Amino acid sequence: MAARRSRYLHLHMWLLFTFLYLPIVVLVVLSFNASGLPTSWGGFSLEWYRDLLSNEDLLASIKNSLIVAGYVTAISTVLGTFLAIGLQRTVRSRVLDSVLFLPAVIPDIVLAIGLLSFFNLLRFTLGIHTIVIAHVVFDMIFVAAIVRTRLGYFDRRIEEAAADLGANPVKTFLLVTLPAIMPGVVAGALVAFTLSIDEFVIAFFNSGPGSITFPIRVYSMIRFGVTPVINAVAAIVMVVSLLTMLIALRLTRPKGERSANLGVGA
Repeated sequence: MAARRSRYLHLHMWLLFTFLYLPIVVLVVLSFNASGLPTSWGGFSLEWYRDLLSNEDLLASIKNSLIVAGYVTAISTVLGTFLAIGLQRTVRSRVLDSVLFLPAVIPDIVLAIGLLSFFNLLRFTLGIHTIVIAHVVFDMIFVAAIVRTRLGYFDRRIEEAAADLGANPVKTFLLVTLPAIMPGVVAGALVAFTLSIDEFVIAFFNSGPGSITFPIRVYSMIRFGVTPVINAVAAIVMVVSLLTMLIALRLTRPKGERSANLGVGA
């Protein structure tokens, strides 16, 4: 009975993985299909990736997304890190703690409409700057959550020792606290960058005529049908996002666990 249950569980697991990842595998394979048709294989080709590199509108949208992601990552990392430190060391109310993390769980459409109404109220002209502000609102929450996890492994007695040796709070933070939590800060920055690059709904509602980001451009292209160029774009985005998330997960693991795994691998 136990062996039969184990076989069923393994079957269920493989069916689930197939359901999740088979469409992604098909998408990547079709991005190299010379025929450009989803129903027939015409041989291996990089034609669609060359077409992607010659699409000026798409390249301009990628440039806008990188500009937005760069600013968002820098601002979110700074604000999220200080927010995490403040929550970890000063806030003792679970209610306030939960309220601060609401932007991370509010549906994107609600947050997008709220931010659009806020910008209209202040008579802001929509553009790159409004997308940056909108992305920072929810990205810094994810950074704060990751850095706060890292702070849970930090021994504050090290800071007290630095203070006893004459270091002021700024020097203690820069030379003691920040290096200790740097893996969490870097991981938070990578997650913020990935979320900003991939985000569509909030950017769609808060973008102006000259600030079309990469996801918005892809959406405008896909309305006329899924072309092999779209498959190539999706494959590149998937690979970049996957690598970024793997690096972030690697950096957020406890130091002792990473060292143990390195020892096992050796």
